Amino acid sequence: MKDTVVVSLIGTQLDYVGKRSDRWAKWRPNVSLCSQDDLIVNQLHMLHDNHSHRLANNIAVDIESISPETNVKLHQLNFSDPWDFEEVYAKLFDWCQHYTFDTDKNDYLFHITTGTHVVQICSYLLTESRHFPGRLIQTSPDHNNNNKSIGRIQVIDLDLSKYDQLATRFDVEHQQGKEFLKGGIETKNVFFNQLITQIEKVAIRSHDPMLLTGPTGAGKSQLATRIFQLKKKRSMLKGTLVSVNCATLKGENAMAALFGHTKGAFTGAQQARDGFLLTAHDGVLFLDEIGELGLEEQAMLLHAIENKTFHPVGSDTPIQSNFQLIAGTNRNLKQEIAKGHFRADLFARINLWTYELPALKDRKEDIPANIDYEVDLYAKKMGRRVQFNKEAKSTFINFATSNEALWTGNFRDLSSAITRLCTLADSSRITVEDVNDEIKRLKQAWYPYNQQSSSNVLLHYLEKTQVDTLDDFDINQLGYVLTICQQHNSMASAGRELFNVSRTLKSQINDSSRLQKYLSKFGLKWSDISSKSK
Repeated sequence: MKDTVVVSLIGTQLDYVGKRSDRWAKWRPNVSLCSQDDLIVNQLHMLHDNHSHRLANNIAVDIESISPETNVKLHQLNFSDPWDFEEVYAKLFDWCQHYTFDTDKNDYLFHITTGTHVVQICSYLLTESRHFPGRLIQTSPDHNNNNKSIGRIQVIDLDLSKYDQLATRFDVEHQQGKEFLKGGIETKNVFFNQLITQIEKVAIRSHDPMLLTGPTGAGKSQLATRIFQLKKKRSMLKGTLVSVNCATLKGENAMAALFGHTKGAFTGAQQARDGFLLTAHDGVLFLDEIGELGLEEQAMLLHAIENKTFHPVGSDTPIQSNFQLIAGTNRNLKQEIAKGHFRADLFARINLWTYELPALKDRKEDIPANIDYEVDLYAKKMGRRVQFNKEAKSTFINFATSNEALWTGNFRDLSSAITRLCTLADSSRITVEDVNDEIKRLKQAWYPYNQQSSSNVLLHYLEKTQVDTLDDFDINQLGYVLTICQQHNSMASAGRELFNVSRTLKSQINDSSRLQKYLSKFGLKWSDISSKSK
């Protein structure tokens, strides 16, 4: 059996009754604590200030008389202001840090009946964070007991995993957050769902920068907007969302647009301007295509992220802005660093939470749900409900999930296709003829830019003399592999498409390794493909 060790504060009001004999008829928290039939307190640490030393001794004497097995130890702990959260927490934290806990031999309880509400809150926080490795205990009068001095106790265990109802509520809250980030779309792609699960946790627990990567049209802007909206719903932000496409920030205006400027800072600056960073104060700044920023702007942005201050153009006075940065890019920033186009220190700062959004063609199982979403979105925007007939929907889904559908523009292509189908549909019904016309239109948009002969593709990466030594089988197979690789930003992403069936049969997925070994047979590396496809 473990010993029970309790930490408690003297209640200068509740514990004080004087020395008269009738004091035993009154309820006193610390005396009550040690009077329980079903709780033996082996050690009681009573914390008191220098004004309550006599009261603490009197309580210790009374406890000894009714509970001889309790060893009472007095500790002087002064609070200049027991309602000052910072002071109270710091002093209780320090006390816990200096005390030697032995959880193998003892069960620890923190008595939260006495002390100010601030003391009780700090006791809760220290116990929940395991700086005090025990549980909480509360005493209260028991008016149903003839011996009113004994009262009753209640032990509170802060291990939330033991509370199924609370745990269920937390699970529901997380699930609602994930569904919100996905726009209510019931996605089936395992990789994407795992991605959203982690993003939801980071969104509500962190204010550090986030980096969203992936091809154009993969949904980076929409996800950034929903991250902001989720944080706003949880009352984590006071400010607004400021979205900036860095590709539009060029030349002298880039610095002024981001950081603001004073009146007369340069020719044409007739009025002062706050700039995007200041506008995003207490909110979220989404910098899409951050790889397009100039090196000077990158340096000032890094300073602003780390110090929450920056200088507007033409000003010697620093401005403060407490914003959270979400950055987006379809570029490989590591390659941009190697080229000298992106700062390594800025990348290191924004690379804490990095998420690569997969292309639409890597999420084929999610295409049907996204088609329904786009149809509903059209109805909300236009006030006109349009539906596929059964055969037309089946035809479009079969094409959309096939290898013929390149989806080079990702969700933008899909959104545009649904918009065209809904707009052109007669009698609010999309027919097979409508679908076939749209498929033809999509193929015409995609293939002129992607369809090359296998030998021409190979000549982009290999010498002609090397191509001439290859069998037709190798030329066609390698040509197809390289064509697919050109459409992806990473080897893992390309491997997911190339090995779409066999990868599902493996206990351990190794798409990148398989693709790397295949390319090495022809003296090729992924870096050769990614550098030449930009």
